Amino acid sequence: MHTIKKLKRTIVFILKLLLFVSLFLIFFGIFGIHNPWLFNPSRTTGVTMVTFVVVGIALMQVYGGYAVGTQKSKPIIYSMGLATVMTDLVTHLQLSIMNTSEKNHDHFVYETPHLLLLVIVLQVLVIAVFAYLGNFIYFSLEPPEKCCVISSSPQSLGNIIPKIRRFRKQYEILEIVRYDAKNVLDVIARSDTVFLYDVPLNQRSDLIAFCYQKQKNIYYNFEMIDIVSQGAKYITLDDKSLVMHVAKDLALEQRIVKRLMDILFSLVALILTSPIMLAVAVAIKLDDGGKVFYRQKRLTKYGRVFQVYKFRTMRENDLNRPTFEGDDRITRVGRVLRKYRIDELPQMINIFVGDMTLVGPRPEMVGLAGDITKELPEFSYRLRMKAGLTGLAQIAGKYNTSPKDKLVMDLMYIENYSIWQDIKLIFQTFTVLFKAEESTEAFHAQELYDFDEDRVQNRSARREREKSRQNREEKS
Repeated sequence: MHTIKKLKRTIVFILKLLLFVSLFLIFFGIFGIHNPWLFNPSRTTGVTMVTFVVVGIALMQVYGGYAVGTQKSKPIIYSMGLATVMTDLVTHLQLSIMNTSEKNHDHFVYETPHLLLLVIVLQVLVIAVFAYLGNFIYFSLEPPEKCCVISSSPQSLGNIIPKIRRFRKQYEILEIVRYDAKNVLDVIARSDTVFLYDVPLNQRSDLIAFCYQKQKNIYYNFEMIDIVSQGAKYITLDDKSLVMHVAKDLALEQRIVKRLMDILFSLVALILTSPIMLAVAVAIKLDDGGKVFYRQKRLTKYGRVFQVYKFRTMRENDLNRPTFEGDDRITRVGRVLRKYRIDELPQMINIFVGDMTLVGPRPEMVGLAGDITKELPEFSYRLRMKAGLTGLAQIAGKYNTSPKDKLVMDLMYIENYSIWQDIKLIFQTFTVLFKAEESTEAFHAQELYDFDEDRVQNRSARREREKSRQNREEKS
């Protein structure tokens, strides 16, 4: 098993290296035809190539890189493709600047954009080949991990099992059991990987300790203690090992930089997207003749209420409540706006005037926040940060992601806040456009699972019984 894991890591590294080299050669090979000096060793050539390498590696780290074995092929293509396109644009711009000289152009010319388009098309095709090939090789070396799911209720199982089953090449669910079942330890012992979901904290600690003893892979959902631990650090007090968590708030310099980023980005975005917003306004008017914008009361830092601006996507005078699958309140234009998050563009106005920030927890409806807080008192903790247009919950979550999961993502962002994290999340926001269908899923009926021992999924046991029956039949 250990040898297979080392082999997989080696193969992934080799494929990653070959992919990056291929992208590099495509860019400089094609542009080198129009710029022969790229094939000659020089300081200019070195600077241009170093730019491609440094920017490329940085952006691939931001977008998750060549994550075969942990991501499906399409998300890898989207993230790697977006990182590569941005790298191409930066390097091509530098190339055009380098060619502004007495020998080439006496003024700046954004040259050969058709070659840039050819480069991007070829690179995306190469990325697609490497993504599918990498996952094929990775999962051919080892079968899916044999998993058990341990939870507390059918509703909790309905939250986690569909998510696991989306990754059938990684995980195979063999058994489902309650955390307090008599055979729970035996189930863990038979499994390679254990999922603990919504298990009470005391029992979860005992089960994790047993998994650690038996060297099992463990997945479990976040609770408040886990979020606090994320923002803590290890210290020694004399000879005592302790975990130290310091109450966090943005430092003065962080607040200044964050506000300057908000003003600059929102101003540029309002200018660049003004043609799009004008087209959207016309489309909304032509669709049903109603108002273009609508305002809604939302919560921001310390519970302050403000009016958020959005493009109207539902019929006028309809109730403001979460949408559901097949909701007929959404207009034809509204469905397109929601799919690509275009309805949120007017929030740049909120950011510019200071009601919101570019990156932060999602601004929640005033009425809905009260209902959520009754079930999740910790929900109010997210109001320690100003509400944001984008953020961890907005990127990784969907419209129908549970309030608890969104809360965890928001608190993780707050506990691990940094300017660099904001920059990464701004770049990662573009990936939402590539997963429009799933990121805007409406609420639908939740799948339920039970713990009836007669219906527990234990495929390996069933296979053994089937083999025994066949052996008996052959002997008879």
